[in-house]
Amino acid sequence: MNSNIWKAITILIIAIGLGLGIKFFSEETQNNISRSIGTMIGYKNGQVEIYVGQSKAVQTFFKVEKLSTAIATNGNEPRPYRFGFGYRDINHNDILDPEEIKLGKKYFEVPNYAQYVYFDN
Repeated sequence: MNSNIWKAITILIIAIGLGLGIKFFSEETQNNISRSIGTMIGYKNGQVEIYVGQSKAVQTFFKVEKLSTAIATNGNEPRPYRFGFGYRDINHNDILDPEEIKLGKKYFEVPNYAQYVYFDN
């Protein structure tokens, strides 16, 4: 068979697989797959700012790999917080300093009722 036919068949099989995957997976499953792919390809440079009130950032974390919703241990219910790992901005200068890198990435939690911003640098 011609190599162009094999390419066409391969593309068709992949398209059908993707179409079925989108149809049969829930939105949350699709999001989990998307986050997994993002983590695998180096999605590791986010920043999280946690605010009190409307304007004052009280905590900042750099190079956050991902911000995930916690899931209950015995069940599928989400817990009322999100968590991640990142370098904490201890001196609040919005710069990742060598002293902060020495301390390493820290685990942190953000309650659902807190105001926070996650953005990719």
